[in-house]
Amino acid sequence: MMKGVLLSILLLFAIQAKGEGWRAGDVVTRSQIESYGIDRLFVAEPISDEIFERMAGKSYKAECTIPRNELRYIRALHITNEGIIKVGEMVVNRAISDDIIYILRRLFDAEYAIERMELVDNYNADDEASMAANNSSAFNFRTTPGGTRLSAHSRGMAVDINPLYNPYVKVNGGKVIVAPKSADGYIDRNKTFPYKICKGDLCCRLFAERGFEWGGDYRTIKDYQHFEK
Repeated sequence: MMKGVLLSILLLFAIQAKGEGWRAGDVVTRSQIESYGIDRLFVAEPISDEIFERMAGKSYKAECTIPRNELRYIRALHITNEGIIKVGEMVVNRAISDDIIYILRRLFDAEYAIERMELVDNYNADDEASMAANNSSAFNFRTTPGGTRLSAHSRGMAVDINPLYNPYVKVNGGKVIVAPKSADGYIDRNKTFPYKICKGDLCCRLFAERGFEWGGDYRTIKDYQHFEK
């Protein structure tokens, strides 16, 4: 009896220790989540030195005008279309950090599929590469696609969800511009495909509930992945 209790305690400590070392992309089970504590897997924290080292010179460029202390590192679970649970991460402005934790937690509880959620720095802050990998992300000090104006992502005030399947689309002089470039097959929103964001779906409703605009409602362009506050 005592041996069984001791083994259970040791297993719990092992899970707790492993939980502290979980990284974005790690696959976890529901039993591990229960043992570790789900609330500890939906948190927003100041940018640590370790995280800032990953960002410096990439998403947080030398000319970045946003103070580091205005940003927050988010750790959150997400579930893929195949039902695989993964640890995710995101950097946002502290002004929306509570909103994003709220939204991501409810998307996870509802098993709303998000394929990948890593810092854009894993893609050298290359937005095209991150989108092509269907990586959901937020902060990146950069301009708008094809423009010179700073994006809301530069302030950490915008989030892109499942961007490959929900592309940025603009018609310019009869030419269709799509980002990522590999998303041509997802321009037609009448088609059915995984990770598709639809007007009025849970993702849209939750962001709207917290005061965000959806890029799918824009008139001159469509940015189906984009939620901005």
